[in-house]
Amino acid sequence: MTDLHTDRLLIRRWRESDLEPWAAMNADPEVRQHLGEPLSRERSDESVARFEADFDRRGYGWWAVEVRETGEFIGFAGLDEVDEEVPFTGVEIGWRLARSAWGHGYATEAAGAVLAFGFDTLGLPEILAVTTATNLRSQAVMTRLGMTRDPAGDFDDLDAPEGPLRPNVVFRLARPATS
Repeated sequence: MTDLHTDRLLIRRWRESDLEPWAAMNADPEVRQHLGEPLSRERSDESVARFEADFDRRGYGWWAVEVRETGEFIGFAGLDEVDEEVPFTGVEIGWRLARSAWGHGYATEAAGAVLAFGFDTLGLPEILAVTTATNLRSQAVMTRLGMTRDPAGDFDDLDAPEGPLRPNVVFRLARPATS
């Protein structure tokens, strides 16, 4: 699996050195605000093992993201098959960054590289994005990426407790036509 590069970011497979900052992100209530309760170190480490197994099995998944200039791990971005519990199928894009990386355009930059990989390398016909209805920051990234809100696809995540994590919104982007 090839790494993805942008002007400022390296989007790559996971390293042992990523586990500690990843666990710190997953323990941060602000980072987890739209995802649910903070994760224990054990559950955080298990997530990386799953990410790597998915990559080995299908050739794509959740990459670690680092700032090229400093080598600092700042989060993840990637593609995944949508959960079986949602009322549609497809491949979704996602990202999660440490709070220190918010507001620098890194999510849009990383997601743009991931979209290009999904369309150009994997040949996906469409890529989806799903988030809670209250996650306006992620919805803004989706809009910047050229994704369009699909209100007909919106759904309640029945695995989430009653409250703001349950209503989810769906954005879509079709593969651009080649000239």
